Amino acid sequence: MARIPYADLEGAQAKPLVERIVAERGSVLHLYQMLLHSAPVAEGWLNYLTAIRQKNSLPGDLRELVIMRVAAINGAPYEADQHAPIALKEGVSQAQLDALPQWEQSDLFDARQRAVLAYTDAMTRTVQVPDAVFAAVQAHFDHRELVELTATVAAYNMVSRFLEALQVHSHDEPGKH
Repeated sequence: MARIPYADLEGAQAKPLVERIVAERGSVLHLYQMLLHSAPVAEGWLNYLTAIRQKNSLPGDLRELVIMRVAAINGAPYEADQHAPIALKEGVSQAQLDALPQWEQSDLFDARQRAVLAYTDAMTRTVQVPDAVFAAVQAHFDHRELVELTATVAAYNMVSRFLEALQVHSHDEPGKH
């Protein structure tokens, strides 16, 4: 159960953004229902995450592996619940999703995926990325892709920290806390 109630989606400040979210995403997920307590923050978040998810040059399977790995490391079930179906649609296998907690011992990930997962782990767990980890990921990506990969890892760490601090969960009923 969320620590504070979800925002009133009918309020004057929220309504235009709610309409935009529904037009772009189909519905107002729990994350945005919470963010809408601050329309400016919700709008900035929407712009940023839309760029990360929909205007990014990274292949969808790599983007979703990053998101799922961040969710696993940070213990963010809402993030994982939302992205598992997307990951499968983007070409990540169920076996790969199942292997993510121990990806280093798995042979289900190729060299590029392993470099991305090691980079994700370093950014998420220790913030500073060792030179060897960066060199491995740099071998697979150009500068734009490196920036987008880094921004994706950073963005979804932000998402999981927000969700977990306010205890936003998939099973919550809007308006309840």
